[in-house]
Amino acid sequence: MISCTEFIPAYSEGFKFLEQMGGRKEVEKFWGELSEIYLKDSLLKLMMEKGLDGCYEYWSHALNEEAADFTMTLDKDKGEFRIDMHRCPSKGKLLELKHMTPYHSYCDHCEALYKPVAEKAGFKYKSDVDCDNARCSLVIKKK
Repeated sequence: MISCTEFIPAYSEGFKFLEQMGGRKEVEKFWGELSEIYLKDSLLKLMMEKGLDGCYEYWSHALNEEAADFTMTLDKDKGEFRIDMHRCPSKGKLLELKHMTPYHSYCDHCEALYKPVAEKAGFKYKSDVDCDNARCSLVIKKK
């Protein structure tokens, strides 16, 4: 079975292609459609049914599947879910490749995918991205 991480270079090249064909607006349109189609029956459903516990459930599976180096925190007293990505497997893999240059805004896809879902479920979403070093954090809070 092929790991999901094997497709990362193809995603990066796909983002480049979309930008060449229609500009940044076309890439953002793709990310928006992907978010709507792919995440409505998974992350959105979990967040609507289980709130921040749904975030923890979703990302526990997704990040472990990608073999990510991360710390996840669910602080129910603060009403906050947090991921600290110490080494993103996607961007990390792209930075290691010598035969291609990653899409210049590769890391932007995460916020484009997840922020609309969090907001639709009634939460605040904030991220801090260090794309050059394959690190980021995201916080989802109750409003």
